[in-house]
Amino acid sequence: MEHKNYYAVLMAGGVGSRFWPLSKKAYPKQFHDMLGTGETLIQKTFSRLEQLIPAENIYILTNELYEDLVKEQLPKVEDRQIVLEPSMNNTAPCILLSSLKIQKENPEALMIVAPSDHWIEDEAAFIENVQASFDACQRDRELLMTLGIEPSFPHTGYGYIQYEEQDQTAIKKVINFTEKPDYATAKTFLKEGNYVWNAGIFIWSAKAILSAFETHLPEMYSLFSAGKKDYNTESEKAFIEKNYSKSENISIDYGIMEKSEKVSVLPAKFDWNDLGSWGSLYDKLEKDEKDNVVVNARSYMENASGNIVRTTKGKTVVLKDLNEYIVVENEEVLLICPKSDEQEIKSLRNSVKEKFGEELI
Repeated sequence: MEHKNYYAVLMAGGVGSRFWPLSKKAYPKQFHDMLGTGETLIQKTFSRLEQLIPAENIYILTNELYEDLVKEQLPKVEDRQIVLEPSMNNTAPCILLSSLKIQKENPEALMIVAPSDHWIEDEAAFIENVQASFDACQRDRELLMTLGIEPSFPHTGYGYIQYEEQDQTAIKKVINFTEKPDYATAKTFLKEGNYVWNAGIFIWSAKAILSAFETHLPEMYSLFSAGKKDYNTESEKAFIEKNYSKSENISIDYGIMEKSEKVSVLPAKFDWNDLGSWGSLYDKLEKDEKDNVVVNARSYMENASGNIVRTTKGKTVVLKDLNEYIVVENEEVLLICPKSDEQEIKSLRNSVKEKFGEELI
């Protein structure tokens, strides 16, 4: 079959705490229809990747809590494609585990690792960029690729990737990674012109990423490679339960990408949004004549503008003299918060947990 060596790993283990109270530990944002499209974010991501990658080669990395949600929302996915994390140890351990499983199944595998909860409008451009990256990794089996997003403004909530300008090819050699900068630094990056946003989308051969783990995170590599005989067998679960929590809590960016000399970036041609907060969701949804966004609710507004309202289906919401607010309701919680304070939602969530208990978060 064409593309039988193409694999995908969807990262779907996050809690989405900045989307509280809609996104809760028991039912996080990737399993919600955030955009009102009729598909949840993970369903949308799966169908996008399925345009290039066989459905049976798309693996889902998620927490044990979400196994049933994955099976319910992605009926094509078999048990062998669901990689369950017994503990939340960041992205490096789960990517290493899935890479070892995939390489054991197919030593020639080329992989894309992508979040399950991002918004991409131009799917044709996305697939074209992924194909170009697969082709590059096929030519150079040591290459580690990432897709960078051409910045449209000096965003301080994203990491940035600097690349070599003199490279005339579409794929650029990475100079360095910068974590979320302040506004003045982000403005300088845009002015310099050889920086892209880090979208957390990676492409490589299974061979290349495992070699990088062996070099840069040797203890983690040793821990997980001891289970090679168990992967893709009935004894895999017992090995993971025993060893996974021993792994270092570290991201793939810190652990591998920032250390390796073999990293390149393809500045992407598609519109992208990480849907990381209510403000980023507001930016993507259709607005009324007063720039309000309303999802699920019926609304009546007087002197109200720039708000995002999301409720349970059919709720009637009346707003008067309210501007630039987030109004979000589920069965148990109503949140009303200025959009300018959206970064405080995570700490509000923690305060609610301390006062009223775990079940509300």
